Amino acid sequence: MIHHYSISVGNTKYVADVLANLLNGTITKFNPHNDSYIIWLGNEYGTAIELFPNGTEMIPDAKNGQANFVINAQHSGFSATHAAISTKRSKEEILDVAKGLAWRALELPRGGFSVIEFWIENKVMIELLTPNMTKDYLLATKKFMTEYTNK
Repeated sequence: MIHHYSISVGNTKYVADVLANLLNGTITKFNPHNDSYIIWLGNEYGTAIELFPNGTEMIPDAKNGQANFVINAQHSGFSATHAAISTKRSKEEILDVAKGLAWRALELPRGGFSVIEFWIENKVMIELLTPNMTKDYLLATKKFMTEYTNK
């Protein structure tokens, strides 16, 4: 079970507002690092998305403390890190939000199900799944896991 994940973006508060709207979440500050926010999705798993300023990197503490934050000025803003997130929003609503922000968003097949690639600030991709896409995703992954574990 994944309970939260973190991404770095250019405008943390603005992106927090957009994601909270799309995912029916609640925003709070994330105090360990300046200009950082968390979007709480309000489910029984404590699911959340942490937003850090672009270039934020987590590095291990030199001793036995918690991770430290540094800014990498050469960071491109792109990342392989992404997540698939279910939302109650329709495909049209998601695409309308992206269009209004001039952010890339398009529905694409993923082998047995589809997702909407939603490109935050045209740099960070998350896969948004409408209710129907979520059903298809769960069917496809259940089928895969059944076949995989029976080998």
